[in-house]
Amino acid sequence: MKLVVIGLGQCGNRIADEFARLNNRAKTTRGIEIITGAFAVNTDAADLTGLSTIKSDFQHRILIGGRKTGGHGVGKINEMGAEIAKEDGDKVVDAIRVTKHFYETDAFLLIAGAAGGTGSGSIPVMAQLIRERYGNEKPIYCLLVLPFEHEELNEARTVYNAAVCMKSVKSIADAVILFDNQRYVRKDSSLGMNLSKINAMIADTFYSILCAGEEKKGKYIGAKVLDAGDIIQSLSGWTVIGYGKSNLPLITLPFQNSLNYRKKSTETHKGIQAMDEAISELSVRCRPSDAGRGLYLVSAPAKEMNMDMIKELGNYMKSLAPKAIIRNGDYPHIRGLIDVTVMFSDLSDVEKVRDYYERSIRFMGETEMHMEEALAKLKRVDDAGQDVPNLL
Repeated sequence: MKLVVIGLGQCGNRIADEFARLNNRAKTTRGIEIITGAFAVNTDAADLTGLSTIKSDFQHRILIGGRKTGGHGVGKINEMGAEIAKEDGDKVVDAIRVTKHFYETDAFLLIAGAAGGTGSGSIPVMAQLIRERYGNEKPIYCLLVLPFEHEELNEARTVYNAAVCMKSVKSIADAVILFDNQRYVRKDSSLGMNLSKINAMIADTFYSILCAGEEKKGKYIGAKVLDAGDIIQSLSGWTVIGYGKSNLPLITLPFQNSLNYRKKSTETHKGIQAMDEAISELSVRCRPSDAGRGLYLVSAPAKEMNMDMIKELGNYMKSLAPKAIIRNGDYPHIRGLIDVTVMFSDLSDVEKVRDYYERSIRFMGETEMHMEEALAKLKRVDDAGQDVPNLL
């Protein structure tokens, strides 16, 4: 599957940069292209400068709202981010239009942190502008990164921004892929290391699923290819993704019989182990039984994949999501391990989303009450100083 990737705001820019890195990796190691264009859009010039892989010209690193913000961001005010995107969104649409291999693109992927200012405010506006320009010709997917736990606790505006962003994006995008930052935190790593690792892990989750349908070498094409059509039919509404892997011995000893029942059982067990990890590492906690659609991709050396493994994995997925239409594929490429990518989509309920909506309503009520109190106090101060002379 080939994507045009657009990162909005600091978080979105960094993850879009990781997708550009993945594309370079796919071209170098597999001779295929999975990203036809990668763009970073921001109101903060410094954030755009800090990227490493996205091309550094003004058509790929796009500064918007320069007149209003002076190139210094919107300070988490997502309403301003949305307003700037409405005014300068044409810059992004024009840049996409001149992408070299745009006609080969299967879908758009817009990425943003749901709790910020620029990304949170601009992602629904940009999705709408792209929809108006290209109609339903290509699906639009939005990847939203949810805030850390400490951000939710210490910054009430964070929860409000996330709720408004999610509701706005859900109304325009074909699918909303959610990632909860807190699920990827490593306690023993520094803040900078945590953020860069999380960004890389988010992008890496998509690597096999994007490469599988673009493979050109016959020996790496699966018996059942999971291509762009399958992915498009599988993604709708709230969506989560997970990735898991299980190591295999790199060397087969000469006395080991490839038809041995123990070896076959071990391969199946390794596949189940990888799927277990993928499901435990889903990008947002949810109940798979709430999914209306799902897919899984198994990637392993061709000789390590057998019908029993695929059948067991299919049965496992169906037991988790009995109401879902499930698509699957195999990708005989990777060496030394079995990896499984799982997606659950068309989720009827996501606890995290519901929680954000409920908390944002409380935040709005509390904010209104605090504003009334503050205005009353200011009036009392003004009244107290009514008879004091004024030098102006």
